Amino acid sequence: MMLLPLALLAAAPLQGPTTPAAPTGADEPRRPNLVFAIADDWGWPHAGAYGDKAVATPAFDRVAREGVLFEQAFVSSPSCTPSRGAILTGQHFFRLGAGANLWNEWPQDQFAEYPALLEAAGYHVGSWRKAWGPGKGAPAGKKYKGVQAYLDARPEGAPLCFWFGAWDPHRGYEAGSGAADGIALEDVHLFGHFPDDPVVRSDVADYYFEVQRFDRDVAQLMDQLEAIGELDNTLLVVTGDHGMPFPRCKGNVHDSGARVPLAARWGNRLVAGQTVRDLVSLTDVAPTFLEAAGLEVPGQMTGRSLLPLMTRIGEEDFLRTMEFRDRVLIGRERHVPCQEAPLMEGYPVRALRTMDHLLVHNLFPDRWPAGTPNHKNCATRGSWFGDCDNGPTKLFLWEHRDEEAVRPYFDLCFAKRPEFELYDLRTDPMQVHNLADDPVYGETLEALKRELASGLEDAGDPRSRGEGAALEGHRYLGGGGGKWPYR
Repeated sequence: MMLLPLALLAAAPLQGPTTPAAPTGADEPRRPNLVFAIADDWGWPHAGAYGDKAVATPAFDRVAREGVLFEQAFVSSPSCTPSRGAILTGQHFFRLGAGANLWNEWPQDQFAEYPALLEAAGYHVGSWRKAWGPGKGAPAGKKYKGVQAYLDARPEGAPLCFWFGAWDPHRGYEAGSGAADGIALEDVHLFGHFPDDPVVRSDVADYYFEVQRFDRDVAQLMDQLEAIGELDNTLLVVTGDHGMPFPRCKGNVHDSGARVPLAARWGNRLVAGQTVRDLVSLTDVAPTFLEAAGLEVPGQMTGRSLLPLMTRIGEEDFLRTMEFRDRVLIGRERHVPCQEAPLMEGYPVRALRTMDHLLVHNLFPDRWPAGTPNHKNCATRGSWFGDCDNGPTKLFLWEHRDEEAVRPYFDLCFAKRPEFELYDLRTDPMQVHNLADDPVYGETLEALKRELASGLEDAGDPRSRGEGAALEGHRYLGGGGGKWPYR
């Protein structure tokens, strides 16, 4: 497959939904069901299929074993609302107006959303639990009280388009639930920016407990599809909306925040046991579903169908890299307005992730990446590091921040950051050693800066046109961040 330059992947100007193809007739082959199962705050590599020894994810592992496992999957933005909006529309989060921010009002009728296109083509569309959001709007279809309620409402013969949205493993957690469930604290995966302390290990184990609960929900979903004879005619995609709700994870563009588990199963339509190492984006889900359904992919979608990757055959194909996409764009705008008062803006970031490097551009390095520590003078009243969910790990870092052994971890998570960060993934896969000021990497830094700038311009980022104020000016509909004091 020939590598396409980013410029050729750029979307057309924003436009309304296109007219979908007419539903297939009764004499044509059955159309596939399209089911999207998404966890809330579940990040890579926390699944058995990725080698995590502590967490048990038999349902996800089954999907990977009987289908395709993606090793390098990334969200468009590591924040719930923009991440999910990018999935639904198949395009970069920064193109979604108010949808680029958490807790916004969805811009109705401005974007082609894959559930709406499929519904117009005769699909039975619906969602369960958390779909798009948080925010005002419902672009993922009618909400049902459960999977069975959705299946019972299905018109005879209609193919399924279902958004299976969990609330797990979002905080809060029951302290000690992971250890009590038998999760071995010594085996939990710790990112390089976490101090190795029993408090942190137990907190991660509690997160694993809820990951496992999500996995059981997925297993039940598969059982329900199998019971009605639809499992093997279903393209099932399982993933998370961004990284775990821990410091320097959720809300951050590093792999700990933007890289997610991803696996897909589709009966005998996929070669079982494939591992795809190409860089992919969750913006690719919408065009994948539309192509699988035989519908035209709207020109405004920046994602690309994954079907060519998932259906390729041959051992050599499994080992190919960088032929589908050699870099992904990641970023964020406002998560929670938790800077120093009266500033109501967020912490805008853009990043370029290649196979070997991560370049991060912090557009306003004078702001706090996780929100201000000054809860008494926060724009969101009473908020304390409001862009980071409260929990034992966050509190441990705060209470021990003056200790020599803990301070470097605290700074990685909460201190102000330079304008540019550069990480060499070949020597620093945990992305904790910033090389932006290292003269050895000077040429690499400048080349990646040019790639990032041209990629954002080609993709239609308003900030590349000097229109960043419009992204930050949208109304925030949420409440406060992490309240002080936290216990």
